[in-house]
Amino acid sequence: MLRLGRREFGAHEPVIMAIVNRTPDSFYDQGATFQDEPALARVEQAVAEGAAIIDIGGVKAGPGEEVTAEEEARRTVGFVAEVRRRHPDVVISVDTWRHEVGEAVCEAGADLLNDAWGGVDPRLAEVAARYGAGLVCTHAGGVEPRTRPHRIAYEDVMADILRVTVGLAERALELGVRRDGIMIDPGHDFGKNTRHSLEATRRLGEMTATGWPVLVSLSNKDFVGETLDKPVKERVLGTLATTAVSAWLGAQVYRVHEVAETKQVLDMVASLAGHRPPAVARRGLA
Repeated sequence: MLRLGRREFGAHEPVIMAIVNRTPDSFYDQGATFQDEPALARVEQAVAEGAAIIDIGGVKAGPGEEVTAEEEARRTVGFVAEVRRRHPDVVISVDTWRHEVGEAVCEAGADLLNDAWGGVDPRLAEVAARYGAGLVCTHAGGVEPRTRPHRIAYEDVMADILRVTVGLAERALELGVRRDGIMIDPGHDFGKNTRHSLEATRRLGEMTATGWPVLVSLSNKDFVGETLDKPVKERVLGTLATTAVSAWLGAQVYRVHEVAETKQVLDMVASLAGHRPPAVARRGLA
């Protein structure tokens, strides 16, 4: 069971987390949801298409201009409060590695802290515990926030992923974060080259076997682009193929740009696995 905000999700229930970037320089939409009006419209659309979680980010993941904690909070806190007002039942996640921002967004109504940089600020887990928020524990290969890996190597990438993410999850539990609010994330592209991310996907079953709910952030990432030699805007099919494999291997939460397309893939995989009946059943009955 996964419990986030007012929502509870069963063990075999796929969950879509829609990305809403409050940045002027995001790699995918180049600032399309930086201003309030288009960002709120994006939330409305994502919820209508089946997203249960809205993931709000105030800092671009990759290198770029410095964004202070104060500026990150300015971009996210008021927006979190407005989304909370408009959507009392939606799960609000904030993508941050800073405990100061985590505290501010939890005060504003956030339910989940998405720590994409692998516990670089250990106080973020303490904030999640104090506010009863959920926490995403991610493998980032030990790299500094907003930096790209350079010739990074692992003796066994999945062994390192398991060591780090399970360790972070167990620490969070000891600090008082609810067990049913903790997820682990292999961190595709974060501290990894393309071969590492492909191997992490192939071996995702080793993560799901830990018993911790697994979140994957696959959407239009560089490992998809390099695998297919496609630019950012032509990576949707590769993303959806990777989503299907991840779903078959037991991942539960999917951080995505394309909500409607992802929902179709997850519904189909769930039906193939026997966890979901067909939406309609007419064939052979007339």
